[in-house]
Amino acid sequence: MAVLVIDTATAACSVALIEDGAVLAAAHEIVGRGHAERLVPMVAEVTAGHAAPARILVDCGPGSFTGVRVGLAAARAFGLGWERPVAGFSSLALIAAMTGAAEEIAVAIPGGHGELFVQAFSASREPVSPLRSLKPEDAGAAFPQRLVAGPGATALVAARGYGEARELLPEAARATLLPDALADLPPSPIYGRAPDAKLPA
Repeated sequence: MAVLVIDTATAACSVALIEDGAVLAAAHEIVGRGHAERLVPMVAEVTAGHAAPARILVDCGPGSFTGVRVGLAAARAFGLGWERPVAGFSSLALIAAMTGAAEEIAVAIPGGHGELFVQAFSASREPVSPLRSLKPEDAGAAFPQRLVAGPGATALVAARGYGEARELLPEAARATLLPDALADLPPSPIYGRAPDAKLPA
């Protein structure tokens, strides 16, 4: 049965319909902040002519606060409308899987306040460190992996002065590369850092 994959956690707006490891249809655009306007038309385009998917898989972040919420809200709405289960995955895990590198790597994407969301993954793409939000110089000291992937990779490599930066944005059509355990997370936001707003004392 087909799976609808939604990814809006970064500057990309990405949707794919996948069945038995094969991509039936996909759309991927760099939209910056335009996810809310583009997502539903892209889902309509990708699912046209196909039966309702059996499952929905959505990027839970970390990444853009608004983008993460847009994707999750849409995935939950489609799940309710189609009466289908919804599961999540991490944007960092998908980027790690997309590299295809046979070595431990770090994945970095821009976070808030000039920080990077960073996490390390093994050659088999299992997470080997907790998700952290760090200034580039602190991330460079904490993550020595030669290869760094993601839209924050260049900043991390530049801060520490060595390694290879591979700028990648997550693509829904590449979700087939995720290990099964990393493609079955609860459909809840992964923000990566504490909220800036504080409750009154």
